[in-house]
Amino acid sequence: MNTTFHSTRSNSASLTSRQAIRQGLAGDGGLFVTDDLGKQQVDVASLMGKPYQDMARTVLGVLLPDFSASELDACVHAAYGSQWLDSAITPLKPLGDDYILELFNGPTSAFKDVALQILPQFMARTTSEESATNDKVMVLTATSGDTGKAALAGFADTPGTGITVFYPEGKVSEIQRLQMTTQTGSNVNVCAVKGNFDDAQSAVKRIFGNKNLATKLEEGDSVSLSSANSINVGRLVPQVVYYFSAYVQLVERGTIKVGDEVEFVVPTGNFGDILAGYYAKRLGLPVGRLTVASDRNNVLFDFLTTGTYNRERPFYQTTSPSMDILVSSNLERMLYYMSDGDTELIRSLMNDLQSKGSFTVPETLLKSIRELFSCGWADENQVSEAITGCWNANHYVIDPHTACGYHVLEESPRDTAMPRVLLSTASPYKFPRVVGKALGLDTAGTDFDCMDCLSAATSTTAPRNLRGLEHATERFTNVISIDEMPDYVRNASQNL
Repeated sequence: MNTTFHSTRSNSASLTSRQAIRQGLAGDGGLFVTDDLGKQQVDVASLMGKPYQDMARTVLGVLLPDFSASELDACVHAAYGSQWLDSAITPLKPLGDDYILELFNGPTSAFKDVALQILPQFMARTTSEESATNDKVMVLTATSGDTGKAALAGFADTPGTGITVFYPEGKVSEIQRLQMTTQTGSNVNVCAVKGNFDDAQSAVKRIFGNKNLATKLEEGDSVSLSSANSINVGRLVPQVVYYFSAYVQLVERGTIKVGDEVEFVVPTGNFGDILAGYYAKRLGLPVGRLTVASDRNNVLFDFLTTGTYNRERPFYQTTSPSMDILVSSNLERMLYYMSDGDTELIRSLMNDLQSKGSFTVPETLLKSIRELFSCGWADENQVSEAITGCWNANHYVIDPHTACGYHVLEESPRDTAMPRVLLSTASPYKFPRVVGKALGLDTAGTDFDCMDCLSAATSTTAPRNLRGLEHATERFTNVISIDEMPDYVRNASQNL
C-alpha cells in the first residue's frame, strides 16, 4: 500500500512517512496525517504471546509501510533493548480493581522514552530521500518537562543530527531541569526561555514557518529543521504500540477475551498520549472509551464539555508541569479524523485559535467526539490526595501527572463490564518533593534528600539515572527571551 501524508489543513502536499518525519511540521503549520489510517487493521489475536518488540514491528509496519521490515527490525532492536529496566518495556500491573500501565521504565524515566528512543532511528533512515544539501538535521523541541530529556537522550551524538531543546525557566521540576542541563553529547543544546511552555512551543512553530531562517540554514549550514515533539508523526506512532501491549497483557492474564472493550484513562496536556489510543482504535484495537485527565490547566476538559476551545485563560503553574499546557497541538489531528478529513474546517478552526484565541466546533462533531472521549481534571489538592490515596489503597507510588489520572479514575462511574487501564506517565522520583509532601514525609532537604526519604518510606528504589544527577555537571545555564530563540537555533546549527 502506497501510504502518503499531508497536512491537516490542506491536501496539496503528498509525502512519504520518511519525508513527513524528517520535515516534522507541514509548511502551512498543520500536522501530517494519512487518510489510510485504519484501512489496514492489526490482527490483535496474532499478537498474543509476543514480546513488545514483535508487537512494535507489527503495528509500526502498518503505520509506516514505506519502511522495510529489515529497517523496522533494526529500529526496534536499537530502541527497546537493555536500556529499559523491565523486559516487558511497558508492563501492566494491577491497581485495586483497575490496572496501571507503566510507561516510565526507559532511560529517562518518562513515557516519552517509548517514542524518543526510536524516533532517532527513524530519522537516521530519512536522509536518502533528501537532497544532498540537506545532509544534516537540527531537531528542534520545546518541552514542558519530560520530552526534552527523552529527546536529548535519544539524539545525543547521533551522526548528522543536532538537537536543541527549549524549556520554560522555573516551570519544570528541579530533577527535570537537571536531567536536561547535565546532558552529555557533542551535538546537544539546551536553553531556558522566559515564559511558559505554550510561549516556547508557539515560538518553535514560528521558527519552522520562518522561510528566511530556513534558507539561511539550508544554504549556509546545510541544515534542515525537524521536530521531536509529538507534532512529528514519527514521535506519535510508536506510542500506539503500548495500547496494544496493554490489551494483550489483559488477555494473557485472563481479564478479558479478544474482542472485549477496554477503557484507557490518560493524563495528557498536549493530547499526543491519548491520540495514540485513538490511532490504536482505528487500527482495530477494541477501545471502548478514552478518558482525558487534566490538571488545573483544564482547557481540554472545557473543550470536551462545551465544544469551545479557549486558550485565553489563566495559566497555572502546577505540580504536574508536563501538563501545564493551554495549546494542545495534537488535538488538531483528532479533529481532522473526527471531521472525516475536512481540511477546510480544520484550517478555519486553527485560524480562529490563532487570531481570536478560541474556536468552537460544530455540534455534530462534538457529539461524535464525546461518543469516544470523556474527561475529568484534578486541582492541586486533589492531586496530593490522589498520591496519598493510591499509596494507602494499593501501596503503589505515583507521580503528580499520573495522580491526575488516578483522581479521574476514582471519580468516574465504573462500567463493570469494561476493564480500566490508567497510563502512568513518569517515575515518582522525578518529583520526589511533591510526592514526599503528599505522603507526609520530610521534604526540608534537597530533591535528592527527598528521593532518599521516599525510598526509605515506601521500600522502592530511585532509578540510578535520576539519583545520580546529584553530582552531575551542569553544561547549559543560558536563559533567553522568546524573541532570541531563532538566533539561538542558527548559532547551534552552525556548530553541527
